[in-house]
Amino acid sequence: MSHKRIPKRKAAIAVGGVVALGAAAILLPSANASQDGAPDDVAAAPRTLKAGDASDLATRLAGTLGDAYAGAWYDGEEKRLVVNVVRGEGDMALKVRSAGAEVREVDNSMAELEAGADTLKSEATIPGTSWAVDPRTNKILVTADSTVTGDKWDQLESTVESLGSGMATLTKSEGTFRTFVSGGDAIFAGGARCSLGFNVTAGDGSPAFLTAGHCAAAGDAWSDQQGGEPIATVDQALFPGDGDFALVRYDDPATEAPSEVNVGGQTVPIVQAAEATVGQQVFRMGSTTGLADGQVLGLDATVNYPEGTVTGLIQTNVCAEPGDSGGSLFTQDGLAIGLTSGGSGDCTVGGETFFQPVTTALEAVGATLGDGGAAAGDGGADAGDEAGAEEQGAGQEAGAGAGDQADGQDAGAEQDGAGGHQGVQEQSDMGSDRRSGLTRTH
Repeated sequence: MSHKRIPKRKAAIAVGGVVALGAAAILLPSANASQDGAPDDVAAAPRTLKAGDASDLATRLAGTLGDAYAGAWYDGEEKRLVVNVVRGEGDMALKVRSAGAEVREVDNSMAELEAGADTLKSEATIPGTSWAVDPRTNKILVTADSTVTGDKWDQLESTVESLGSGMATLTKSEGTFRTFVSGGDAIFAGGARCSLGFNVTAGDGSPAFLTAGHCAAAGDAWSDQQGGEPIATVDQALFPGDGDFALVRYDDPATEAPSEVNVGGQTVPIVQAAEATVGQQVFRMGSTTGLADGQVLGLDATVNYPEGTVTGLIQTNVCAEPGDSGGSLFTQDGLAIGLTSGGSGDCTVGGETFFQPVTTALEAVGATLGDGGAAAGDGGADAGDEAGAEEQGAGQEAGAGAGDQADGQDAGAEQDGAGGHQGVQEQSDMGSDRRSGLTRTH
């Protein structure tokens, strides 16, 4: 098989058209810079922080507080980091305030919450269930989809009750947990299609990209056209298990695979990968539903898909539908956060959606993204100063999921002009243009 050099603009599968947004003034540079001038050793009012800076501060405080640390979350309205400290740890609370975060005293320690999650794993690993620690409630958020009924529901409910009062909440989802595996305009293997998440550089310096691990089940050779010549080959993949990610290498080492996204003709850099923070506003791009936003609800989530259990995911309330698998999760500052894995519901009634953390995937496959960092750091904090459209782009080649090769593929695949080429625009009606397709640049 012959290989060709893929031009820079063809290496990325671009998102075009008008996409609907559910919040005002998103995808604009953040107007709230960090107040880094306050001395860390002075217990003052909580600092105003960007989400990326809050994530870094939470990581540092987790190491400082030790057993007194019980999670943290980002208050997007106040732009503050809230840190849970086990009740009675006054000295540790002072350290939190001195660092510029807000303190909340709670009853459940992180060790107790993690022990509860271990109990759920051993006694209630039932397809259609998920759980994650929610620091905002200081409890384990347990969710069951519509397939969990009868004896399975009784087993799950009994396990949750055994954890004790105030340790967990149990909710029922109207949808069904699944990987988002159909439709969309992206990359193809056999009769299936998937979405290219982020271009990266493999450990040996060769160009590659990340996508969802369950996509690799469709085949090893991937093309940028349905039935076209393969341009990339799966190198590493994981699903199910400790993640849902795959590294796919471009066959031609001369392929230009920049860490950027073309959104309606605009190229936007993805500066770095970053850890998610509970409460953080995030955006997901997928060709089935376009652009959607929401919040991170939980970290280190466990999801029991029909295909098996996946751990270490990010739980959000960002909607998604079949066709969005492998798409990119990102922040307003242009930081790469996750790869769409699966969930339940749709973009009409909402639901739960789970994402593979980009930082974990990069570490596992030995690749780098953006400036080469696997965490946001201070560089990520400055990302909002870049040209105004940064977070339009975290979906480097955002798009659909692996999946159904049946009806409607071509319709979704070649909507090159479906919403025009105005790029990402603000809309008040979430549903009006949410199915605008992807645009391939030539």
